[in-house]
Amino acid sequence: MALLSFTLVTTLNLLDAGLSENELWFALGAQAVISALQLRHSAPGANRAPLWNRCLTLGVQALLTYLPLLVFRAEWGSMAGFLAGSLLLLLPPRIGWSLYGVTGISLLVPSLIEDRSVLDTVYLCQSTMLTGLITFGLSRLSELVKEVHAARGELAHMAVTEERLRFARDLHDLLGFSLSTITLKSELIHRLIPGHPERAMEEIEDVLTVARDSLADVRRVARGFQDMSLEREINSARSVLGAADIGVDIRVDLGEVSPRSDSVLAAVLREAVTNVLRHSLAGHCAIEAVRTGERVRLTVVNDGVQAGYRDPSPDSGSGLSNLEARVRAIGGTIRAGRLDDRTFRLVAEVPAQPGNAQMPVADGELTVEESAA
Repeated sequence: MALLSFTLVTTLNLLDAGLSENELWFALGAQAVISALQLRHSAPGANRAPLWNRCLTLGVQALLTYLPLLVFRAEWGSMAGFLAGSLLLLLPPRIGWSLYGVTGISLLVPSLIEDRSVLDTVYLCQSTMLTGLITFGLSRLSELVKEVHAARGELAHMAVTEERLRFARDLHDLLGFSLSTITLKSELIHRLIPGHPERAMEEIEDVLTVARDSLADVRRVARGFQDMSLEREINSARSVLGAADIGVDIRVDLGEVSPRSDSVLAAVLREAVTNVLRHSLAGHCAIEAVRTGERVRLTVVNDGVQAGYRDPSPDSGSGLSNLEARVRAIGGTIRAGRLDDRTFRLVAEVPAQPGNAQMPVADGELTVEESAA
């Protein structure tokens, strides 16, 4: 619409100039070609066309802009505004803006030839540069609108992907411990049934409780939130590690901790205990959760590292990576690795009252040994 309006202004000027019929038809034909070229130059992605193609179309537009000036003089001057806009659209900024200025100044020539007043001369140059800016701005705006609409689709796709990753991460973190506990206690029940049926019944009750909790965990994941408690996870760790004949030392000195940090540390502890049960031959495990200033640190150490161990499960090994994402999201850090040939330590540190901003974590901050327990 803007292009049509500027073209119409030039047409009215030409009709008022008293041109012959042949001159008028030539002017209208040149206008039509310039309009077609301008539509091409204003199209999204036109600045990504090959350089020779852009130079060719700009050259044709320049010829059709300046040659008619010899005949139509200042009445044709507004066509230079389209050329100025095209130069900004198709050329690199430094070259485009330089030629844009040259185009505006070039309109001094027809005014001087016709001996026009200073006011008319300034108006002609200023209107040319204004037309160029409007052409450039509207064309870029149209392209940006298309890019924004395309970006909305990409953002929607990213949101769906992020939700799938969240669901997979939460499902792994919540159910890995529960399923390991059920497996461990089921094996214990199998051994107890022949000689200690009463004890076996007690363990069956525990298995049923864990199974119910697992069902509740799945429902929480589907709803998109968690209310895990570090205190409950510590009590659960004490019970399940004891059932596996693993000695446990626990030290807790937390004070007031936000529910978000508490939930993240609970997930870290659950994954750490799950790894102790699945991947190690630990005889002793130490758990420490303490608050120092505005930071809370959870440390889990066990002595069950197996040299050369590889988990045969094809889907194993993502737990610590999941935890890294959880901890990093609240501005925390996590480190995991061997202390010696037999000892493995995991340390997670998070703010006691995390803000909303995500704190970047340096590459390599999470260290995971392949034989990690």
